Amino acid sequence: MMETRSSRPTEQAEVTLTVPADSRYLSVVRTAAAGLGARLDFTLDDIEDLRIAVDEACVLLLKQARPESQVRCEFTVEGLGLGVRASAPCHRPKVPPRDGFSWTVLSALTTTLAMEVQDGELVISLTRSRGGDDLL
Repeated sequence: MMETRSSRPTEQAEVTLTVPADSRYLSVVRTAAAGLGARLDFTLDDIEDLRIAVDEACVLLLKQARPESQVRCEFTVEGLGLGVRASAPCHRPKVPPRDGFSWTVLSALTTTLAMEVQDGELVISLTRSRGGDDLL
């Protein structure tokens, strides 16, 4: 077992959350992200940045998601950071432009960011480390 800077043992955990591809369910995803960030001793500012990033990623997915489909969010707690892989099936998935507003917001709020089309789904992967550290 490793120790973090706060002398609390680090944990490794995976949490998967699947919600309908409907904006009314995004609060569930944001709350899960915030709860996991709190477990990692993220500051309130880090938790809020994480919530906004996860929300923005899911909004991008909802814009392309098939009606009646689901958004899948896989959270990976590791060390001092949280990894998020969000995906949704789409009719014609397309990676949003890197010079767009959403990419700019997500880049500013995350430690790492990647978007790709995979097996008919748009997949957005991001990490956020405590204090913005690149320790994930």
